[in-house]
Amino acid sequence: MAVSSVGCVSRTYLWSQQERSLCALSSRSSIGSVHGLIRSPGNFNRRWISLHVRNEVSGGESTSTDNANGKKKVVVVGAGWAGLGAAHHLSKQGLDVTLLEAGPQPGGLVAGWKTPAGRSVEVGIHGFWYPYRNIFELVDELGLQPFTNWTRSAQYSPAGLEVESPIFQDLPRLPSPLGTFVYTQFLRLPLLDRLTALPLMYAVIDFDNSDAAWRKYDTRTARELFREFGCSERVYNDAFNPMLLVGLFAPGEQCSAAATIGMLYYFIIAHQADFDVVWCRGTVGEKIFKPWIETMEKRGLKFLAGKRVSDVILDEATGAVKGVACGEETFDADAVVFSTGITALQKIVANSSVLKTREEFVNTANLGGIDVLAVRLWLDRKVKIPKPSNACFGFDTTTGWTFFDLNYLHDEYRDEPGTVVEADFYHANQFLPLSDEQIVEKVQEYLAQCIPEFAKAKVLDQAVVRFQKAVTHFSPGSYQYMLNGETTFPNVFMAGDWIKTLHGSWSQEKAFVTGLEAANRALDYLNTGSPANIIPVEPDETHVQELRRLNNTAKDLLGQFGLFSNVL
Repeated sequence: MAVSSVGCVSRTYLWSQQERSLCALSSRSSIGSVHGLIRSPGNFNRRWISLHVRNEVSGGESTSTDNANGKKKVVVVGAGWAGLGAAHHLSKQGLDVTLLEAGPQPGGLVAGWKTPAGRSVEVGIHGFWYPYRNIFELVDELGLQPFTNWTRSAQYSPAGLEVESPIFQDLPRLPSPLGTFVYTQFLRLPLLDRLTALPLMYAVIDFDNSDAAWRKYDTRTARELFREFGCSERVYNDAFNPMLLVGLFAPGEQCSAAATIGMLYYFIIAHQADFDVVWCRGTVGEKIFKPWIETMEKRGLKFLAGKRVSDVILDEATGAVKGVACGEETFDADAVVFSTGITALQKIVANSSVLKTREEFVNTANLGGIDVLAVRLWLDRKVKIPKPSNACFGFDTTTGWTFFDLNYLHDEYRDEPGTVVEADFYHANQFLPLSDEQIVEKVQEYLAQCIPEFAKAKVLDQAVVRFQKAVTHFSPGSYQYMLNGETTFPNVFMAGDWIKTLHGSWSQEKAFVTGLEAANRALDYLNTGSPANIIPVEPDETHVQELRRLNNTAKDLLGQFGLFSNVL
């Protein structure tokens, strides 16, 4: 069912009192078959909230003084979803929290910013999927209404429209994965090819997100996985590889099979409605992060932008970290949370005399990131874009891209006389050396292959943003080098979308959840405060739970006889 124009309507995400009570009982246990979000429309009051960036400390001296009130001090490094999540709960518990961000604003690449001409720019448009239970709970808590309605999406190749996705929660619920299989409208992919993907369900059943499952499947590529289970070349090229190019941001031969199964299960397979998505009605920075930071600052959070961490200060007597250094400035700490991306952490480790003495941190040099290119075009006329969000494949062998109708998604462009469209490219390394003009010409050409009306439009303004190694690369064999939430320093904790966790979430939700987990670890170490209630992912459907039980039983029995165990 098509979604009507957003207009001034936003969505508020509410959990029932019963669901909240269940979540309060345990942040790790199953909460039953809770799968619906209660959606109620509400009017959005635009809030322009200035960001208070404190930069009062002179260089060369310690920025910390003794706390007269005896509050424990926590330094959080990195102000993306993970760092903000950690700072959010720690500040709620009354700790003295300092949040350090190397960039000029909170949010990192997710946040977005304004150009000198006052136009909004982002490094990629970020969706918020149905399973993002903790993020939806957060925006409720903050009293925000930043999201669109649930939206439909489409997929294009150079041949034109390939796939249309419905709003799955509006359709009769079928056992997983039948709803995804039946309701998705494949316009060109033959049914026989789609059926060759069914044997892959064994890998889905066998992969339970445990450490053992990650280590087992991480040694092979996604391409090898699909071949091993007999998926046809057509279904791989036209269905699975396109998902990887915009989901894990790389082609199948460069993606871990473990990460592939985990991502596909979380976003698509586990429950029928999981692929439903809403979008922020502006930049995430303005709609969510700025009011969020302001709320935390009222609780006493010290947010410091432009602070690039260079080292940590070790207490030789205890083996704990007692401070964080930003060049000549130091910040005393009773606990530290690192919540940066891989590339940023690698730079910190390379400059740190302390971190490079620990193998776990040195080994992060084996991890990688993927280049992102974001192009925003302001056109001289309205182009009818059937769906507000669209994924594309087949234009370049190793690059996936998406494009978005910002007149529909973003409040500020709703009354724009022409079309505002965003095109985001992932694994875009071959595009980054091109000039802005070359890139814009290529984007126009690609858009016109999807929707011919784009060929008639002229570009009035443009924004081209390049970011090297901007998003996590879940490459084959990378799992062994990813950090746990706890480190060999007793008071240093890790958060981010690349940190190991049993929660099962992905992307922005995973980053936020690991931030809450890091906060809980810091509180436990400091022996203070109450832990954050983390909403678990929706439990597996009953038939999936039973199949996993049977699979484990069969593997145990076969293992006792030394037989091959990878069968049901």
